[in-house]
Amino acid sequence: MFVLELTYTAPLEAVDAVLPDHVVWLDQQYDKGFFLASGRKNPRDGGIVLAVAEDRDRIEEIIAGDPFVAAGVCAYRVTEFIATKTAPELASHRQTLD
Repeated sequence: MFVLELTYTAPLEAVDAVLPDHVVWLDQQYDKGFFLASGRKNPRDGGIVLAVAEDRDRIEEIIAGDPFVAAGVCAYRVTEFIATKTAPELASHRQTLD
């Protein structure tokens, strides 16, 4: 599982100009089963996405398709972790230690 932290690198006006395309992209990732939760940080200087994929390379490919990245308005920090405990709703995403 992955925590994707977005940090805005441009003024909010530039971020907001790309936001509709970013939301479409988010919806596509949810439809494909990659994203489990997402939202703005408070204060609004970026966002957080909880994601699943087979490996970090796949996550990097997904991130590269974000319109925010193409527009140069954010930077991503990717943290991979092993989700050994989850809420019942996320049981299918539980992992075991090797």
